[in-house]
Amino acid sequence: MKLINLFLKAKHWQIFLLTYGIPFIFQFVIFGFMISEIINNRASDPTFMFKYFKLFPILMLIFVVIFFGWFWSVAIGLQNKIPSIVKMKVKKFKIFFFIPIIYLIILSISILPFMFQLENIANTGNASQVGNIGLLLFIILPLHLFAMFCIFYAMYFVAKTYKTVELQRETSFSDFIGEFFLIWFFPIGIWFIQPKINKIVSN
Repeated sequence: MKLINLFLKAKHWQIFLLTYGIPFIFQFVIFGFMISEIINNRASDPTFMFKYFKLFPILMLIFVVIFFGWFWSVAIGLQNKIPSIVKMKVKKFKIFFFIPIIYLIILSISILPFMFQLENIANTGNASQVGNIGLLLFIILPLHLFAMFCIFYAMYFVAKTYKTVELQRETSFSDFIGEFFLIWFFPIGIWFIQPKINKIVSN
């Protein structure tokens, strides 16, 4: 509960910095090292970049923790402010919430051997493993689409929860369509929604 309150009371710039600012700086530093290596060593072989690409799963995990942590905090942390006459499908939200998290964690872990395979193919010229990579992509695609659906439902539920608390009545999608799109475009929307959440929590 303390972690939920931490998200609910956090300032918009703090959440933005954690979800986009730090990962962006991290990427900027990585690309800086890559460019420096190209200039200083005059590297003609582009396979050296694979050692840097292996760091990107770390960026993904940072984003997942903050992004979904905020979702959970709003959807669950504001339930005690929902009017008693309104019934929210919290159990359904929890199921759809954890599916993309599990998927992204597995993807982050499995992408490392995938990068090793690509590096090995690039270094050796052995294309015998291309079929394995194609099979992996074939499996990932439907899982990725379903995970996206779950994320959209989580956005829907978060927007509905927020608007229900704000209006103190049963809401339809037309009531919170604006909030839904603000959450969808999170880097922009967080600057508008989080201050209002701060007010709700403080009151």
